[in-house]
Amino acid sequence: MLVVETNRYYHDHLERLDEVPSPQPDVTEAEMLVFLAVTIQMGHCIADKLTDYCSRAYNSLTPFYGNAMKRNRFFHILRFMHFTDNSNEPDITDENSERLWKLRNMFDILNNKFSKFYNPSEHLAVDEVIVKYKERVIFRQYIPKKHKRFGIKIYKLCDETGYTYDMTVYLGKDRQRTAQHLTAMHVTVLELTKKIQTVYGQLLLLPGLIR
Repeated sequence: MLVVETNRYYHDHLERLDEVPSPQPDVTEAEMLVFLAVTIQMGHCIADKLTDYCSRAYNSLTPFYGNAMKRNRFFHILRFMHFTDNSNEPDITDENSERLWKLRNMFDILNNKFSKFYNPSEHLAVDEVIVKYKERVIFRQYIPKKHKRFGIKIYKLCDETGYTYDMTVYLGKDRQRTAQHLTAMHVTVLELTKKIQTVYGQLLLLPGLIR
């Protein structure tokens, strides 16, 4: 999916240009796997700028990144990384439109894999995580008391090991789901625990689960 949609978005970009530069070759599945591996590794070796990872300066040289993928190729994939066909964009004037449509396919795949390959313990908790994000998106949150003041709020169902079993993005529409005298947070917890109920039957919500 990543390979198909990234190449599609790149070719759409070329069609919009008046003067088309020398086209880059299509991204392959092998390249995408290397790109993802490099990106994950970057989280274990924090640098000030992305270009620093490929720097040849003696005090910051890390041969792994340059040997794994050329810098220009990495930035090409990063620029055109896509998860869905832009022609499927919903009507943004519709209040009930899918706000997460650009990431919905990937998000659902991750959630399905999280629950498929792991059986959680009986000690579960639902909590929120703020993913730092300063770009323009309608469901971005501003929480002045948080260290990450601007970001996207994600509710996660985790077990005692810290494993994420399920998650959902707060899209700023929880008021529409507060029915039958249930709060928005209550509804969120019930949705996150549906898979657990399916696997283990009746779920006992212990005191303190809902924060």
